[in-house]
Formats: sequence, structure tokens, C-alpha cells
Amino acid sequence: MNQAIRGAWIVMIGMFTLVLGSLTYVQFFEAAELTANPWNNRQLYQDYGRQRGAILVDGRAVAQSVPSNDQFNYQRVYDEGPLYAHLTGFYSLSLGSTQLEDAESEILAGTSSSMFYDRMVSLFSGAEAGGASVELTIDPELQRLAWDLIPDGQRGSIVVMEPSTGNVLAMVSKPSYDPNLLSGHDTSIVMDNLAVLSEQPGLSVYLNPATESLVAPGSVFKLIDAAAALESGDYDAGSEIPNPPALEFPGIDYTLPNFVSGGCASRPTADLEFALEQSCNTAFAQIALDLGEEAIREQAEQFGFGEELFIPTRVLPSTFPTELTDPELAQSAVGQFDTRVTPLQMAMVAAAIANDGQQMKPQLVSSIRAADLELIESPQPEVLRQSVSRDTADQLTEWMVNVVDNGTATGAQIAGVRVAGKTGTAEVTDSGDNAWFTGFAPADDPQVAVSIVMENVDIPTGQQLTSPSARRLMEAVLNR
Repeated sequence: MNQAIRGAWIVMIGMFTLVLGSLTYVQFFEAAELTANPWNNRQLYQDYGRQRGAILVDGRAVAQSVPSNDQFNYQRVYDEGPLYAHLTGFYSLSLGSTQLEDAESEILAGTSSSMFYDRMVSLFSGAEAGGASVELTIDPELQRLAWDLIPDGQRGSIVVMEPSTGNVLAMVSKPSYDPNLLSGHDTSIVMDNLAVLSEQPGLSVYLNPATESLVAPGSVFKLIDAAAALESGDYDAGSEIPNPPALEFPGIDYTLPNFVSGGCASRPTADLEFALEQSCNTAFAQIALDLGEEAIREQAEQFGFGEELFIPTRVLPSTFPTELTDPELAQSAVGQFDTRVTPLQMAMVAAAIANDGQQMKPQLVSSIRAADLELIESPQPEVLRQSVSRDTADQLTEWMVNVVDNGTATGAQIAGVRVAGKTGTAEVTDSGDNAWFTGFAPADDPQVAVSIVMENVDIPTGQQLTSPSARRLMEAVLNR
């Protein structure tokens, strides 16, 4: 009898151990996979029934969860939706999440490991566990000004940065959209709204053009050529470079011309200051041919080309092409052919020059706070690299000041302030060009770096929309 009882107990203990082990395995090892399973409706209802933290600009919510009268309890709402859409992204039952709503999803939902203690307190107190709030580095007045400087119907992007910290003060793009159209709980309405938005030319609701669109940079890329020339040791302020009206290539029927209406034609040779001031294609193409493809690419990489960043949203790597023929290298060196950049990348180039050659990581988030306002995280300035030496940065700054004082960027002049800048025009279509400005101010104590691109415009329109807009943005920062 005792043997039978012992046998029964052993079987029961074995079964209990097996059940407990299975539950433990599911809870601790399979939990993440089960949670992510698209068929897990319980998790879906739980996620959308949770009070998600707010995304804040200067203490005001531009994205927040408000009570809803349906099974999900809360509805995500976006204030001034189009103004911040490319930063916040959307949080959608039908479409998932994008941009900051995706990159900071665990923080906003309150499921991040950094909020474990808060979840335990809520568990034992019975209080609802809310998500943390994400405060952005954005200046709301500067964001609104940048938005207004891009005409409705114009495709373009503006990025404003603080060179010494990498903090993004403004980042806007048009066309934009209203995230409220995609965050509703009625999936049929959301899909109808998505279909309408998808028909808008130049708009993708999934991408931030300032960080994820690659655009031909035109002559703003010449800052990288000039940096490569100085860093090589083969060129200095006194170097004279051939500056013919057009650069010819033996054996092929192709020439690379200077801008016929510019001032380059006044000199058969040019020093770097004049070549940058008048944006002479043939001089910078000759520098690239002399230094070689690898030197130009390496300098571009020193400014961040080829590197994927998360700020915390994704930044697409800018590109300089490989295995180039001489004509392709010449075109690439003046920002044409297959050279492509994000608007943020060119702001990073200007900011690095402004910051004595030291490039800081761009940052969109200034702080993260729990529901009780306790500080969870405050990202600190992060150095990415020394893009150029301090001497090179100083020399580039002086040449960029000359571009604004005497060259192609006079529209960026500010009375009583030395402004450093560079313009660019990239020929991309028969219907228009990309017009650029990138620069910073004050040149002797930089407080702000700006990058502006207006796509598919004619040259006069581009000149009106870039340098003068940069002036207004820099003035706004300096007058704060």
C-alpha cells in the first residue's frame, strides 16, 4: 500500500513539475514571441487600452492619449498634426506605428525595462500604469517659422540644429499630413484616409523626408571637397586651381561647365576662396580628379556619409558613389550624378564646421519622465567624430563668411552678424532643380546651424526660398 501511495505521489509531483515548468517557460521565454504574435488579440486590446505617454514640445503635448468611448479606452490624438507629423509619426490600430511613436514605443507604453519599478508599484497599488512622456528638443516658435517658410504645395525640408550639442531645434517637411486621420479605431475609415493621402504627390506617411529622403545636394557638397583639399595638405589658401569655363574629358563628348551667369568666368584660375564664393564647378571637379575618388569619399564619411543613425528615429545614410569614371567623379564632386544626402546630413556638415570640426550626434529627445514626472532619462550631448581639424574648420568658416558677404548667399546676410553659408543648385529634372542653403551664425560663436532644400524649383525661386529663409531662422534663434 505504502509503495502505491509513494508511486502516486511521485507521479503527481512529476506532473506538477511538468506543468509548472511549462508555465515558467511560456511566461519567461516565450512571452516576447507571444506578445508580438499578430494573432494575439488580447495583447492588441491591452496595448490600445493602456494610457500611452505624451510627446511634448516645450511642455505641451503634441501627441497624447485621451479617453475614448469604445473597447480600447484611449484614443491617440495629435495637436497641430501636420506641423509635427514627420516627427511624431502615428500610432495606429490598423497601420502600426512610425517615427517617435515607434522608436520610443516601449517608453510611451510604459513597458520599457527602465520603468520596471513603476510597473511593480502599480501592480501592488492597483493604480493604472501609464506610459512615460517624451520631451523633444524642438523650439515650437522656430518649428512654426520653419513650417511657414516652406510654401504650401512646395516640396522641401528645413533642419535647424545647435552645433555644440546636436540638439534639433526645428525639423519640418512639406507635403505633410494629419496623423489623426490614421490613428482612429475604425479601420475602414483609416484605410480610406490612407488611400486619399497616398494619392498626394511627394508624400509618404511612413517617412520623414528630412531624415529618410536622399536628395542630390548640388554645390553644398563643395564644402566636403574644400575640406578634403585642406585636409590632404596638397592645397591651402594660396593654391591656384584651373578654372576653365568647361572641363573637358579626353575621348568622350561631354563637358562639365561652370554656371554661365555666375562670376567664375572672370578668372581662368581660382583660389579656393573664390571658387567657393562663386561656386565654380570646374575648379572643384579638378580638385576631386587630383585627389582621387577615395579621398573625397573618406572626407564625406568623416562628415557622416554612409552611417545609419538613430536620433532616436532612423536617419538614412547619405551616399557618395563608388567605382567612378573621371566624368562621374567630376559630377559627383559637385553634388550631381549619384551623390545623395538627407537634409539632416547637410545640417550636420555645417554644424561640424561651426563646432571647430567636431561633429555632434543629432538628438530629438531632451528628456523622458514617468507619469509622476520623475526623470527617467536625459540624453547628453554625444560626440560622433572629429570631421576636420580645427584649423580646417576655421579656414572653411572664413570662406563661408565670404560666400555670404560677397558670393552666392548674400540673401543670408544679417546686419551686425557674421554669417557663414553655402548655396547649391542640383539639376535633377527637366521641370526644376533642388535649391539648397546650409550654414551657421554667428561665425565667431556659432549658436545655430541651418539646412534648407526646396525641390523641383527654378533658380530664381530657389534663391528666394533658401538664403533669405535661412536668415530669418538664424535671426529667430539669435533673438531668443
